[in-house]
Amino acid sequence: MASEKRPAAPFTPLDFQLVLLRRMADHNPGPVEDARRELGASAARMREANSRWQAMLRSPRARSASARYRSVLGEPEAVLPRRIGDLECEALRWPLPLWPGLRFEVLLAADGTVWNAWLVRAPGAEGPVLRTVADLTPWSCTVDEAARAFAPARPLQGSAPTRWGLAFTAPGADGAPRAVTAEFTWGLLQRIAVAGDGPEPRPAAPS
Repeated sequence: MASEKRPAAPFTPLDFQLVLLRRMADHNPGPVEDARRELGASAARMREANSRWQAMLRSPRARSASARYRSVLGEPEAVLPRRIGDLECEALRWPLPLWPGLRFEVLLAADGTVWNAWLVRAPGAEGPVLRTVADLTPWSCTVDEAARAFAPARPLQGSAPTRWGLAFTAPGADGAPRAVTAEFTWGLLQRIAVAGDGPEPRPAAPS
């Protein structure tokens, strides 16, 4: 008799952090490898976690997005009312051990639709000091922080659902304004392109 298929292990908060890292590895493999080791997870587990998450998203029996996040991360640390223009929504926030100064935030519409899911600064946590291009290092800031520091910033279409972009002007090393394009994954800065430095976005040197 063929052996019965063993049930899959629960998808844990650790696995979810590996999902976030897997997408970030496209731009910053070094920091991702360091973070993966800090979590005590193998590269194979990171790939498996990402595959399982994608399967959960595509499953015809997929639960609602809100229920999916709650099943993986537990009850949110905070549920906050949020108004975006004329629309009202809820912001659900969870802590993640890998980024203690951040929270994973999901914005839910009244009908339960997820408008956004990304990392934001935790309440009371000290944010980065962003004054020049040199301060824009990988993982140093969130979308909102960069947009506020270098206002006015223009949002750009991301290359994937978990990616965002901003275009703005920031002082260079000589103090002269430079045109900057910043790319974010899950709301966290990954790399920048500075006008005159070449056509491709470049990861800034880690601080």
